[in-house]
Amino acid sequence: MKRRHFGLFASSGLATLAALSPRRARAQAAPPDPSQLTTTLTPMGGERAGNADGTIPPWTGGLTGPALPPDQPVVGPLFTDEAPLYTVTADNMAQYASLLTPGTQRMMTQFGFSVKVYKTHRTAAAPQYVYDNTARNVTRAKLDPAGGRLGFTGAYGGVPFPIIDTADPLTGGAQLIWNHLTAWNSASYRSSFVPSYVMINGGLSLSAGGAVRFVYPYYDPDGTLENFDGYYSKLHTYVSAPPSVVGQEELVWHSTNVNDNPDIVWSLLNGQGRVRKAPDEAFDTPNPSTNGISNIDESSCFYGNPAQYDWSYIGKQEMLVPYNCNNIHSHKVQEIMLAHFANPDIVRWEKHRVWVLEANLHPGEHNVNARRRLYIDEDSWYALLGEAYDASGNMVKTYALYNECIPSLPGTTQQAEATFSLMTGDWTFGGSAAYRQFEVNTYLGPQAPSYFEPQVMAANASF
Repeated sequence: MKRRHFGLFASSGLATLAALSPRRARAQAAPPDPSQLTTTLTPMGGERAGNADGTIPPWTGGLTGPALPPDQPVVGPLFTDEAPLYTVTADNMAQYASLLTPGTQRMMTQFGFSVKVYKTHRTAAAPQYVYDNTARNVTRAKLDPAGGRLGFTGAYGGVPFPIIDTADPLTGGAQLIWNHLTAWNSASYRSSFVPSYVMINGGLSLSAGGAVRFVYPYYDPDGTLENFDGYYSKLHTYVSAPPSVVGQEELVWHSTNVNDNPDIVWSLLNGQGRVRKAPDEAFDTPNPSTNGISNIDESSCFYGNPAQYDWSYIGKQEMLVPYNCNNIHSHKVQEIMLAHFANPDIVRWEKHRVWVLEANLHPGEHNVNARRRLYIDEDSWYALLGEAYDASGNMVKTYALYNECIPSLPGTTQQAEATFSLMTGDWTFGGSAAYRQFEVNTYLGPQAPSYFEPQVMAANASF
């Protein structure tokens, strides 16, 4: 569970993976130069230039705009005058195979999934203080010497590793996963109702939902590296649906270095009146808010503590990914969730450059997903698509993160997420959509730091 979702609260894919030949970036021959972020790279570390055929435009500053009015807490659809350039289905996917992840191809062949591809808009942006901190992080951020999977130090307030070390796959891979986990998503906000839905055997139900408050100490505009406490995000959830679990609460702190400061989860069960640490709510523990379809670490394509895996940089490639998905806000979940996938008429796809990242279990670690692949957007650093493989090499799940552009933030950030089981055909969706009487309101804050202390959660609890 990361950012906006409620959470905590098949044949082998080897042949398909072998066919994926990402474009490898040039290896670093010298220490990274911060001046690249004002010349060849964007302030966040993407390539400023477009691609050779013009289908990916140059980055020209992203999409920024004035603050939203108080009566419009959710951004509306963008680019509504555009028609799809083309549609990819199982019938013509061979023509676009180099642009499709193995998971997308599998969804097409197994379930009849399709994608409508629109003009590419590089909308990602951030406040100037995030750009300034990102430039500082180039020379001061360091991965944990015991292993990059354990965390980093020396970074604050921006992308920790905007210039990826492509000379060492394990170093570059660790940098990529931490960039994803700490991707820009505002300094704090509140959502009045963040739901989680499941589609099981074609039947839709609300599995969990409630109010969520987030604070990102890592992105506090008034903070500094020296006073940063080491926890990049803290979130508090209050369950308001379904009725059987109303009143349950959780508090989650996520660390930039799990070797020094482990992630912490506290829970308060309705009727008990006691706040307890919940150490088992991590990794491949089934996520109760998704009826077990998704595990805790499968939210947002990957979520939480990355220490179980060795993360390897594979390459960089142009791919079709869900992008600028603001249109999802305008639809009820019954319109979004079809039997096996999100409605292709609602979800926008574009061509973007992504970093390809592979995770393999570290020796001695155990997870039902022995291997994973993530596809991380060069501009926002969010993983937008992913796949999971079991110990026999079978692709068992695919993932999607649906972003949205918020010009007033500014930023192109996570809006919703999905996990698709290739074994059962069931899937789960969490994030912004309308469901019966509930409407999602986001970015209503800043939020007081006191909300994110276990003692305060206990004192304010209702029994």
